[in-house]
Amino acid sequence: MKDVRLLYVSGEESEEQIKMRADRIGGDGECYVVSETTTQRIFEHIDSVNPQLLIVDSIQTIVSDAVDSPAGSVSQIRQCTSEFQHFAKTTGTPVLLIGHITKDGTLAGPKVMEHIVDAVLQFEGDRNYGFRVLRALKNRFGSTAEIGIFEMQGDGLREVPNPSEFLLSQRDESLSGAAIAATLEGARPMFIEVQSLVSSAVYGTPQRNANGFDMRRLSMLLAILEKRCGFKLGAKDVFLNIAGGLKVNDPAIDMAVACSILSSNVDIPIPPRICFAAELGLSGEVRPVSRVVQRIAEADRLGFERIFISKYNAKNLDLKRYQIEVVSVSVIEDAFRALFA
Repeated sequence: MKDVRLLYVSGEESEEQIKMRADRIGGDGECYVVSETTTQRIFEHIDSVNPQLLIVDSIQTIVSDAVDSPAGSVSQIRQCTSEFQHFAKTTGTPVLLIGHITKDGTLAGPKVMEHIVDAVLQFEGDRNYGFRVLRALKNRFGSTAEIGIFEMQGDGLREVPNPSEFLLSQRDESLSGAAIAATLEGARPMFIEVQSLVSSAVYGTPQRNANGFDMRRLSMLLAILEKRCGFKLGAKDVFLNIAGGLKVNDPAIDMAVACSILSSNVDIPIPPRICFAAELGLSGEVRPVSRVVQRIAEADRLGFERIFISKYNAKNLDLKRYQIEVVSVSVIEDAFRALFA
């Protein structure tokens, strides 16, 4: 980090290993690296270096002589975290504690560490894609709704100022089965591409598969399309994919999912300059979603021509301030007629 005196405490890797990575990433800051696992020795290095930022990697490997238990235990993590917290509060020095995570992505070890610290930040991503989402799970000094999106490159993480441009396919021709959804990651509007493939089942039992989308919600949407709209999808294979390797839980992408499935079923492409932001109810009604103003404004900024929303979201909206055409619908059949009539 530029113009910041940093002390990096590693309890797992040697100084040589860290230096190899630092040389590859580069940087012009003043960084001191020490491989140590006891808090008493770490504070001796802190007194000699007087850092402006302290990083401990990882807290599960650090032990304190004040507690007679192995590293990673509840008592050791509580004691070590409390000592670093006391140092941060008394000196005003920011301290970053890196923790191990489990296979399901949660912070390993006892929850006591999360109660002691002021903020909990978590990196999320997929091993097959270079994108990483930095999410605040706890923040005593601000909101937890904000996120940061980064791209992993050979020289380290780089900020992605406009992730929608990376997540949307850059294609010249129109293809069926693709729809653009206006979703939210935290408080940040983001546009993703929903891809569907519907084909006749050749093995008797229809297959259902979804990547990045809840499988149970996909089954619900298919039931809505068949029961309320009359589309016979029970004997067809349905495959759904969220482009970019993202996992989306926002119900506002329901209409985009339904329209992409129908587009593939009838083999009629959806124009690429159309996006969707609405939830579907079990009776086929189009339900309103939160923060629709931010979604419309972002769609307008990115150059979309039309956005489909619920008619209940359209109330009290000043549509004259946008160049984009806002199409309000009450039931899913209205959206189908507007797209494929």
